[in-house]
Amino acid sequence: MRAQITRMQIRKAVIADIPTIQQIAEETWRPTYSHILTEEQTLYMLDLMYAADVLQKQIEGNVEFFMVAVDDEAIGYFAIEPQGDRQAKLHKIYLRPQQKTKGTGTAVIAYLKNWAITRGIETIELNVNKYNSAVSFYEKMGFERIREMILDIGQGYIMDDYVMQLQLKPVQSID
Repeated sequence: MRAQITRMQIRKAVIADIPTIQQIAEETWRPTYSHILTEEQTLYMLDLMYAADVLQKQIEGNVEFFMVAVDDEAIGYFAIEPQGDRQAKLHKIYLRPQQKTKGTGTAVIAYLKNWAITRGIETIELNVNKYNSAVSFYEKMGFERIREMILDIGQGYIMDDYVMQLQLKPVQSID
């Protein structure tokens, strides 16, 4: 029996993807944050960031959402927003828990680098909780911690993050 080759697809998200984005957020947040956040804060943040109207406004606005699929099954999503001429903010990158250590995150970062470089973006910045295991992943991908940030998100909750940055090499034209 031959091994089946899986192919990852990345495509721009549309409004119809909102329920899938919400489902993946539900699946990923507790394994990612249960050792960091209370259940109450998790519920608050999921509602704050993943309510259908919030996602719709972002998808229709300046935030570019992308769906990640393998063999046409959605396995994750990410969202990035151009900020100025040369910088972009990576707002979200979440993959279903069973995707860890399969190279999917690395492939997403490679896609993001290409996306940025083709737009003349030289810096990708993100916030990540200081206690999230993704910090080491981002460092392996070339991101550097540039500062710490405590952000009040309301209801007495905060986000205690590192701000990380990836410097990209601009494409050199050959004359």
